Amino acid sequence: MNRVLIYLPVFLMTLQLGVSSDFTGIPTEPKTGDKLLGEYFEKETRRVAARTEKIVESDEDWSRQSPALRRQLFEMLGLQPLPVRSPLKPVITGTFTHDGVVIEKLQFQSRPGLYVTGNFYRAENAEGALPTIIYVCGHGREKDGDISLGNKAYYHHHPLWFARNGYNCLIIDTLQLGEIEGIHHGTHRYDRWWWNSRGYTPAGVEAWNGIRAIDYLETRPEVDKTRIGLTGRSGGGAYSYWIAALDERIKAVAPVAGITSMKNHIVDGCIEGHCDCMFMVNTYRWDFPLLASLVAPRPMLIINTDNDRIFPTEGVVDVFTKTAKVYDRIGAKNSLGLAFYQGPHLDTQPLRVSAFHWFERHLKGKPIGFEMPDTAAPKEIEPVKLRVLEEIPANERNTAIDEYFTKRIPRRAAMPQTEVDWRAHQALTRSRLKSKSFRGWPSSAEGLDLSEEFRSEKDGMTFSRFSFNSQSPYRLPLYLVHREGLTPAELDLIVLNVADEDNWPDFLSSVGAAFPDAFPGIDLPELDQAGYESEKKMHQNMKWGMAYLAPRGIGPTSWTDDKKESTHIRRRFALIGQTLDGMRVWDIRRGIQTLRSIEGADKPQLWIQASRTMAGNALYAAFFEKDIHRLDLHELPVTHREGPEFLNVLRFVDIPEMTTFVGHDAKLRLYTDNPEQWKYPQELAAKFKWPEKQIEVRALPADEE
Repeated sequence: MNRVLIYLPVFLMTLQLGVSSDFTGIPTEPKTGDKLLGEYFEKETRRVAARTEKIVESDEDWSRQSPALRRQLFEMLGLQPLPVRSPLKPVITGTFTHDGVVIEKLQFQSRPGLYVTGNFYRAENAEGALPTIIYVCGHGREKDGDISLGNKAYYHHHPLWFARNGYNCLIIDTLQLGEIEGIHHGTHRYDRWWWNSRGYTPAGVEAWNGIRAIDYLETRPEVDKTRIGLTGRSGGGAYSYWIAALDERIKAVAPVAGITSMKNHIVDGCIEGHCDCMFMVNTYRWDFPLLASLVAPRPMLIINTDNDRIFPTEGVVDVFTKTAKVYDRIGAKNSLGLAFYQGPHLDTQPLRVSAFHWFERHLKGKPIGFEMPDTAAPKEIEPVKLRVLEEIPANERNTAIDEYFTKRIPRRAAMPQTEVDWRAHQALTRSRLKSKSFRGWPSSAEGLDLSEEFRSEKDGMTFSRFSFNSQSPYRLPLYLVHREGLTPAELDLIVLNVADEDNWPDFLSSVGAAFPDAFPGIDLPELDQAGYESEKKMHQNMKWGMAYLAPRGIGPTSWTDDKKESTHIRRRFALIGQTLDGMRVWDIRRGIQTLRSIEGADKPQLWIQASRTMAGNALYAAFFEKDIHRLDLHELPVTHREGPEFLNVLRFVDIPEMTTFVGHDAKLRLYTDNPEQWKYPQELAAKFKWPEKQIEVRALPADEE
């Protein structure tokens, strides 16, 4: 078999299994919540990997299976529906010759105002149409003072080699480090969690720019359109996969250090070393071998170093091995290769030799084992000479591309004409959310396994702690307080209070600290006597039950509060096709189901109360659960740009419209300091003549302002 091509000098390759614990994101001595979280991520990663393996090992005809998978990939990159192929408007801003190679400085617009800057390299004495390489860059910064020259200047030695060896080469800048500097680090650095809600990833921009680069090359007479290859390193390695998987005009590809397994990213922590441009919005919960398999049957050489901490050998081999099953199944095993060279995550010239060989074989028809006389590719050109733009175009949209690249619903929902229309839209939204936003929920819920673990009567109150299975390994507590001597069935109503990081301590100080044995292993604050007296008085006067739920990551299952680690925890959720908020919605749903499973507690009216982002989570839980009598939501965000974060949700619905979907069946009380923001649900309720107090907007209580 000629698939595995391992290029080594006189030393031996050492297989590095796993990565440094520097990337784990878990403290050296993790608390219970961190251990649970680690166990959870391992379990969910295995689930994602198993699903992918089932697909790549399937007996189904790959030619029938791959188009549907490719459509999913377009969608996960924010390219569904596919953008219009608007005029490229290419402009060559300058040309110069360097040692027999002509370098053109060019730009085109992949979408109106989305500029792609690059250089086109061709031999000065070339004749006829030649095989042509698209080189997509990694994160190599090149600047002249404050002016970005683009990462095409950093990587210019690679296209220079191609042009000297019988190819044309178009090297294009990326969004972040191009001449017009956009952003790759939205969730990694800038808390732009709404990227996930918008279904946006800069990986989609890079993929689209690569596809439009092929469109441009097809207009050039120097280019043999049947022999277009693609390569790049690091970020460029990742984009090589995206572009080749999506566009079959790429005839051979050699991604370098651009992919590894989901296990490496999630369990071993490699995600922390990568910006958002490396990942799709993983709606369909893919592991990366599925992405690589979409290149089949076209020739692909996977290249890596053996000591790369952000693309570990173990994961690269895993991707290769599973991708090979598809290539083998369709009779293309000799079109897939794997090459390693010793070293860390660096752009070294020996690492490129295997790529040069690959294209010589698959774009020029050279035999295996041929001798290549010259593989040296030194950096020779002064970077400033490769600059394309004298000034940034006034109409550029690169720096705000996240605002318009993916389709989203209008910021102001249209008022439906009839209640029948509104009902149909409600049903459609529920279906879309299940398949596009909450696909990461368990497909079949495990048993609740409800148990009462603590009960105490004190000061006229009965305090109980129950526990239930939400989603393995998360077994969550549910606390219930009511007047002593009453059973749950005798209560008028039960209010489920969903805690967040801010009001969980309030619950402990006003109620929990009076029942310390109900909170083993938790450091309790001093009892707030005034709050406790208020709680006692309420139960003396009202036949109410007060239930308290802390979803995962809150209270007993809380994990690290380190800002950086918390960021990468949220990014892990997204990469396995979930969000933290989305899984907290699941926890609230399970809490509702648990409350109704307590003997007699299904009889009283059920109210729900929550604040801030958790109020949004509670709103969505009520959308998927029946017979909620009332919701009291404090400081509910008015848009998913502020939270909560659910995959793709802004493609279908925003919070004001969701309040109408829930508020029709459950009384809704919105406590806010800006009532003007909530006109839409009130106007819709009035239009359809719902009961006058079905949806009310109220001022925040004084202590919440």
